[in-house]
Amino acid sequence: MHRLNAWFRRHPMVVDSAWALLLLFFGVLAAVEQDDQWQVLGGLTVAVAIPVLMVFRRRYPDTVSAFAVLLGLAQIALNVSPNLSSIGYLVFAYTGAAFGAPWTSRLVLGAGVLAGPMTVWRFQSGPEHNDPALGFLQLAFLSALMTSPFILCWAWGRLTRVRRAYLIELEDRAARLERERDAQAKVAVAAERARIARELHDVVAHNVSVMIVQADGAAYVLDNSPQQAKEALGAIAATGRQALVEMRRLLGVLRTAATAEDYVPQPGVEELPELLEQVRVAGLPVDFATSGDPRELPRGLELTVYRIVQEALTNVRKHGGPGARARVAVDFRDQDLEVLVEDDGRGSTAEQLVDGGTDGLGHGLIGMRERVGMVSGSLDIGPRPGGGFRIRAVLPLRTAK
Repeated sequence: MHRLNAWFRRHPMVVDSAWALLLLFFGVLAAVEQDDQWQVLGGLTVAVAIPVLMVFRRRYPDTVSAFAVLLGLAQIALNVSPNLSSIGYLVFAYTGAAFGAPWTSRLVLGAGVLAGPMTVWRFQSGPEHNDPALGFLQLAFLSALMTSPFILCWAWGRLTRVRRAYLIELEDRAARLERERDAQAKVAVAAERARIARELHDVVAHNVSVMIVQADGAAYVLDNSPQQAKEALGAIAATGRQALVEMRRLLGVLRTAATAEDYVPQPGVEELPELLEQVRVAGLPVDFATSGDPRELPRGLELTVYRIVQEALTNVRKHGGPGARARVAVDFRDQDLEVLVEDDGRGSTAEQLVDGGTDGLGHGLIGMRERVGMVSGSLDIGPRPGGGFRIRAVLPLRTAK
């Protein structure tokens, strides 16, 4: 049924043609029942003309409405009695108000106001139809009664026009908001990518600097202490592998000239206790636990872990509400590292969770997804069973070969 209604809305001429055929049938039937030959001919002409105009009323509302007014005037001037086909004039009053130009709306309104008095004057109070029983007040009441349907149809058409304009405005506003939201999300992603590029640049620069120092040291002690030179070469190899991993992660991250700022050392996993202490001092109770076999991680991966915990605890302070508690757990496994941050507060909104937020809200979640994607990890963000919010990141532990 829904598909059928949608099809009818896309093909309005089909619906109008169906009603036009029905009106044609009853109009012709009423016209041929007239006794006077002129009335039969005039009635048939009107009975055919009105359905034809109805078929094209939505495609050409201005032209159809103007022809309908002329047809009505001709029917009154030629003394063609109204029949069932005259119901179509009500449809034209609605059409002119709902789909026509402003002048068309005013035209059908004026014609509707005059339709009742002119019809009563022509067919009820003329010399050949003079009825002494009808006084002036009765004629005025009858005129108003016949005008009322035209006014109501015109008002219905205006209401339809206003409602359609309102819906179009809502759709346009929704489209603009969606475009603005997408633009904000893209800007946030671009800014976060640039920040990640700066941080990884610092990590790679650090590794290369270590390799240079180790190489200089190995060259200095090569003759006098071969064992120290061998250890230095091993350190160079290990550092080079880490640098290669970071360089691979760096590829594909676009940076702009606007991101060329001063670089500063970035925190890692070893700074997590200090971060948690700062959060506790700020008033948010945090429990911290580690499991598995702790080991040295690539600097880029350590930075990702630190930023995830930092952003998650920031969100708890923003959205957790009073009395919220948080828990941070880091699990060192054989192939990957799991970071879990959860709280028992109020959680976050669907706008911030799914859409990335507006007016600066939720961009931290966008950055978190970007960071995890940079290290080929997975991120699970959502409500926590029993209330609160949970962020779980799984980061693979890979080394270059």
